[in-house]
Amino acid sequence: MTLKRFLAPLRWSVINTFLLPRTFARTGQFGDGREAAAAEYVVANARRGDVDDVLETMDRFAYEKTFLISVGDEKGALLDAAVKRADTRLALELGTYCGYGALRIARAAPTARVFSVEWAQANAEIARRIWAHAGMDDRITCVVGMIGDGGRTLRALEDHGFATGALDLLFLDHVKSAYLSDLHSIMEREWLHPGSIVVADNVKIPGAPKYREYMRQQQGRTFDTIEHNTHGEYQTVVRDLMLESVVLP
Repeated sequence: MTLKRFLAPLRWSVINTFLLPRTFARTGQFGDGREAAAAEYVVANARRGDVDDVLETMDRFAYEKTFLISVGDEKGALLDAAVKRADTRLALELGTYCGYGALRIARAAPTARVFSVEWAQANAEIARRIWAHAGMDDRITCVVGMIGDGGRTLRALEDHGFATGALDLLFLDHVKSAYLSDLHSIMEREWLHPGSIVVADNVKIPGAPKYREYMRQQQGRTFDTIEHNTHGEYQTVVRDLMLESVVLP
């Protein structure tokens, strides 16, 4: 580990990282241009068409330049493993941000179609640029919207082929307070099937207590859940939880 990576937590601001600035709630971005800068850094430094190098370059940017709220390398490895366990052919991510999570899913499931829902148009454009540079834009689709928008985004996903039993992997990495309601909306449409896996990031930090309690209540009934004890993004001090829940028959 380089000195810069070891000292990464010292660059963190509690307000800017865990509480997030007010501009984030309005724009989906930190407000200092870091998301656009990340895309520029990828295009300038990562080999075109090399998804491994693109992901490594995004990690390097977050460690050594400016912090990003992507799932990151440590928890990303847990996501990769879940994608493979689910034998993923169709995946849905909620919360695109700069496109990192969707890239990891597409890499781990080389034949899968990956859809990512993002409410901020600016983030969608950044993610699409990065996906194109990685050569993955033919397999990853960003749908601009949110699950709780009265059905518009859900109908858009149905137009893309989401149907009963079609969804193999669901990755929750958006507004933490929406995890449970959005999961219920997807369950109501019966897109998940026995063996589908739901992965939820940041269940401890910033935290999704209602979602965690629901999964505890449903343990052995609707879901079989593992709680992965890990670290928050791009540092080794603050602990986090990632939940991996398998749909039971």
